[in-house]
Amino acid sequence: MSLTTASLNQGCPEKQYSENRTMGSAIESAGISKKFGNNRVLNNITFSVNESEIFGFIGPDGAGKTTLFRIITTLLLPDEGKMTIFGTDSLTGFRELRKQIGYMPGRFSLYHDLTVEENLKFYATVFGTTIRENYDLISDIYSHIEPFRKRLAGQLSGGMKQKLALSCALIHKPKLLVLDEPTTGVDAVSRSEFWDMLKNLRNHDITILVSTPYMDEAMRCDRIALIQNGSLLSVDNPRKIKDGFGKRLYRIKARDKYRLLISLRKYELTATAFPFGDSIHVTFRDDIYDQSLIVHLGSEGVENVTIEEMEAGIEDRFLELMERKPGGETEQV
Repeated sequence: MSLTTASLNQGCPEKQYSENRTMGSAIESAGISKKFGNNRVLNNITFSVNESEIFGFIGPDGAGKTTLFRIITTLLLPDEGKMTIFGTDSLTGFRELRKQIGYMPGRFSLYHDLTVEENLKFYATVFGTTIRENYDLISDIYSHIEPFRKRLAGQLSGGMKQKLALSCALIHKPKLLVLDEPTTGVDAVSRSEFWDMLKNLRNHDITILVSTPYMDEAMRCDRIALIQNGSLLSVDNPRKIKDGFGKRLYRIKARDKYRLLISLRKYELTATAFPFGDSIHVTFRDDIYDQSLIVHLGSEGVENVTIEEMEAGIEDRFLELMERKPGGETEQV
């Protein structure tokens, strides 16, 4: 699994979403499933998204995020299940829903041989609007690239392409904004700026659905869904999901990380051992370790070992749920 940890602005959004807020439902998904040939890529996906919520899907490549987003944006039909978006059936009402949805796919999909301004005008025309009509919605975002409006889109940096794609997805003032890993491959500063922009969009009553492999971004969502192999593992506030980690967690380091990992997995009292950066995150069957661990590691030729207890993160919880519930019920609120 290749979920990515990073260190931008850890913690919850500055303006924390209130679970007690009275609001309508933006998306209701019940039993959505999809197969490609014999490969079942989505399995009984059931969740709901509230209006004006930032809702994140967290999972590795191949988990089913893009397929689900294509179903939500009415670009793909499910094999089973039902989905409504703002009360409209996604199958029978797809023409109307496409006017209410803004979609930013994972790969930059605008026209490289058109300028920034020409791309934006084109998308405004497709949706029967103008840049002037909805400029107030995109001004905070577009202002960063407006000085380069005559530059070809293909010549923009990654961060500028990202802002142009977001402006084009918003130019028709959608009620639902769907973003498929929008910050992948973008520098840390641009990623942080991008999430500040998403937070500001809530002032326009836009519901935001986003997928991301970055754990710091997951913590900035109001709620998240952990998805793996086409199934949901848990749906909740990200901090509640993280705090649900069931065991004491330890960070263990040594000079030879690979030998350390193999040795820890051979130790009879180890419950789980996963590599994270320059360390191994470990849980033990009895929640604690004793001197026998040090003796074991020494016998395996592992030296200069440091062990410290740590707070679990979203990725630790994800791995725990994968171990505990490979095909079980979704934890959901």
